[in-house]
Amino acid sequence: MRTLFGMILGALILGIGVYMHDSMATSTVANGQTAQERRTIVNWDVAQTNWEALKARTKEDWAKLTAQMKS
Repeated sequence: MRTLFGMILGALILGIGVYMHDSMATSTVANGQTAQERRTIVNWDVAQTNWEALKARTKEDWAKLTAQMKS
């Protein structure tokens, strides 16, 4: 149980850390005259598009599954 909790907590910390790094790298405050050119770790637009597609497909598959169970 501790191992599972540790893996979940580690994944959350990693995700939050990457998001914070990317938001600082692309913020207007971090892009001053002395700022270095940085690239984001994750392409968040693509990640959001993929997430929306996954949610839509899940809803569609759930609707098909429940329709089959009713008939």
